[in-house]
Amino acid sequence: MVTMAEQHNPASEEDKINQDGQQDASQQPNNGKGDNAERKRPGKKPLIILVIIVVVMAIVALIYWLMTHNQQTTDDAFTEGDAVTIAAKVSGYVVELPVRDNQRVKKGDLLVRIDPRDSAAQRDQAKAQLGLAIAQLHQAQAQLDLSRIKYPAQRDQVLAQQLQAEANFMNAEADYRRQRGVDPRATSQRNIDSASAQLRSAKAQLASAKAQVEVASQVALQIRQQETNVEARQQQVEQAKAQLNTAELNLSYTDVRAPYDGFVTKRNVYQGTLVQAGSSLFSLVSPNIWIIANFKESQLEHMNPGDKVDVRVDAWPDLKLEGHVDSIQMGSGSRFSAFPAENATGNYVKIVQRVPVKIVIDHGLDANKPLPLGLSVEPTVIVK
Repeated sequence: MVTMAEQHNPASEEDKINQDGQQDASQQPNNGKGDNAERKRPGKKPLIILVIIVVVMAIVALIYWLMTHNQQTTDDAFTEGDAVTIAAKVSGYVVELPVRDNQRVKKGDLLVRIDPRDSAAQRDQAKAQLGLAIAQLHQAQAQLDLSRIKYPAQRDQVLAQQLQAEANFMNAEADYRRQRGVDPRATSQRNIDSASAQLRSAKAQLASAKAQVEVASQVALQIRQQETNVEARQQQVEQAKAQLNTAELNLSYTDVRAPYDGFVTKRNVYQGTLVQAGSSLFSLVSPNIWIIANFKESQLEHMNPGDKVDVRVDAWPDLKLEGHVDSIQMGSGSRFSAFPAENATGNYVKIVQRVPVKIVIDHGLDANKPLPLGLSVEPTVIVK
């Protein structure tokens, strides 16, 4: 029997039927088509995760900018150092070669020895010339000492001879007057001529004595002449000493020694080689290494000498070097190139220039990890 409530509530019956249908449908297996399956709407969780990721990335980017905004780096950087070419200053055969390729040497170590016999003979000849010059100097000094006594004595001697000549002249003049003043019968013409000749001879002797006195009176000049002779001999001694020094220098040049601590590289000489003066023997590289970094001109705004630098070496990735900016070159690299650019035409294209910056290494060098010249490095300058 159908109750009165069921007859008068048809909606409840329909709801019941719908609920039963939904339960039956949910109990049916999913056939993969999903035509009747209800699609679930995405929740807020993925959106929250995306927001968190964006915020984290922004924070990381901000931290990275704060850590790197005051850093300037470049990969156009290389190691540099002192490298000189060792050359011979004298010619000869190489008789001793105690160094090898890439050997480290100390300042003053013997690198090459050239046959010293020719230079030794020249030194001995210079010594003999010096000895001869010294002997001639001693002789001139002795003559000078003698002249200081000799020339005053000669002056006194000629003065005495002058007095004697004057006396002879007066005696001859008196005799001549007597012969001319007596009665011609008391004398003869021969006596008169003899007295006249004696007078002329005495007069000539007196003139000669006066001339000798005039010469002998120049004692100071005569002594000065001997002094100049001594000075000339002294200069000859100095010249001989200079020649001896030159010969000894040439002899010392036969031993080629290291001018500073370093490494022998590019050796092109062997024992028995005939080398000429000025010919290259090898190069010597100093262990004092620095870095030349070519920064862009736009990176130099806040860069100053003294700024800290961190350096990474391509050859030794685990080697960390620390240094500082030593100086900034007063000119770009292109300005000092072999063929500098001349932008004198109307077709001008602006190119960012690079300026060499010298970086001195302060810490981090390892004796077991040498830094040859020309290695690629990446410096990072911490600008203020």
